[in-house]
Amino acid sequence: MERKMNIRTMPQVDHLLSGHGACAGCGMAVAVKNIMRILGENTTVYVPASCLLVCSGMYPHSAFDVPFFYSAFENTGAVISGIKAGYRRQGKDVTVIGIAGDGGTFDIGLQALAGAAERNEDVIYVCVDNEAYMNTGTQRSGSTPFGAWTTTTPVGKKIKGKRQFKKDLMAVITSQDVPYAATLSIAHMNDFVMKVEKAKNKKGFRFLHIMTPCTSGWKTDPSITYDLANLAVETGMWSLYEIEDGETRITYRPKEMTPVSEYLKLQGRFRHMGKEDIETLQAWICKKWKKRYCPTNPETERTEEELAYNGDHCEGV
Repeated sequence: MERKMNIRTMPQVDHLLSGHGACAGCGMAVAVKNIMRILGENTTVYVPASCLLVCSGMYPHSAFDVPFFYSAFENTGAVISGIKAGYRRQGKDVTVIGIAGDGGTFDIGLQALAGAAERNEDVIYVCVDNEAYMNTGTQRSGSTPFGAWTTTTPVGKKIKGKRQFKKDLMAVITSQDVPYAATLSIAHMNDFVMKVEKAKNKKGFRFLHIMTPCTSGWKTDPSITYDLANLAVETGMWSLYEIEDGETRITYRPKEMTPVSEYLKLQGRFRHMGKEDIETLQAWICKKWKKRYCPTNPETERTEEELAYNGDHCEGV
């Protein structure tokens, strides 16, 4: 039986090198460094306008030691499709990856992303999701959570942060029947490594969605990035699952849901939130949680584990 890669057996050769300009405690830097270790040297990287571009590709230098391209904010899906086509014409089998932020994925780049997914391009698209346009000054995106402060969802007497909930981007992507899509967390590295390895070894369009805490935009201490990533999963703000050839598999289930207030209180972007808004966000999380983990459709086939996992942890939180 083939052994799957894990955090102990993964390659340790870096292709995102030290000396890049990411902030201390940057979740994106942790995610990208480990992705590149797994994908290896036979990889070409494309990055649109984003924090990653600024910290890794300030002309004339690059922190990547593999071929690295960048272009406009909205073009990730189109550019990686073109790069792969160029290699294909040369008869070369090279892993082509696009790494974009949530602004360049949820919003500005959604059309090109959807086109690449619909065509089933043989590429890997990674969204490093820090839940706002951090590179341009912390403006809200379609990924920004309910209640969060940003410079375009300010906190005042009448409006207190963003009033809309986070877009379900995975539902948009997987509606196009892509071969593989998964959510990842830098706090669950064995799960992270196995999913990146699986994406590397598959063909067709692969989508990896990674929560990457941002110390400046989230107004947090750099030393708690891992704790934030972990609490996001334990509170249900971030769920870990994969959809492979149309089949959904939950890859981690917290034993008991932690109240979302424990996650919010560590972040300055939520400091203004009152009891009513916290309860509104908690209700949204529980509704999403039960829909994903605890389907009620009697025709849905469920494992014994899923049947036992009834979501009662959401009651009374």
